Amino acid sequence: MPGRRANRRRGEIEAEIDGERRVLCLTLGALAELETAFSVDSLNGLAERFSGGRLKAADMIRIIGAGLRGGGNLYSDEDVAEADIEGGIGGYAAIVGDLLMATFSGDGADASARPL
Repeated sequence: MPGRRANRRRGEIEAEIDGERRVLCLTLGALAELETAFSVDSLNGLAERFSGGRLKAADMIRIIGAGLRGGGNLYSDEDVAEADIEGGIGGYAAIVGDLLMATFSGDGADASARPL
């Protein structure tokens, strides 16, 4: 999706993954995928799980993978686990935090300026 820019009002973010800018979005389908992966029965359950701030590395891989797929990228969770993301684990965490804020904040504002 060259040239496509993220639309924060739709819950989209941009992140550099494997040397390319990619759009990520937790669409309804991506959120349903995460509900199943995390064994929760609602979006509120998902939000509660994420707001605890205690995510495992596998959780971050799943969230980024779902966001990439929701943004139209062909990435499996295994691809995400092996992806080149600047900043290592901190870079993964920043993408997850930004994606969750864009999805659950509901105001479309730039979430990067807000603490998690």
